[in-house]
Amino acid sequence: MSMSQLGKRYKCEVCGTEVLCTKAGEGVFVCCGKEMKVQEPRPLPSSD
Repeated sequence: MSMSQLGKRYKCEVCGTEVLCTKAGEGVFVCCGKEMKVQEPRPLPSSD
């Protein structure tokens, strides 16, 4: 079984719902009958 990762955002590819994992543990997030995917970190804007 997979582990949910603390601090990671997960997104449903069907409806677009996003969740933030606040406690790591065994299991996966499921929405619309499908496993939610981990979101890639978004780059921060430069402060030039």
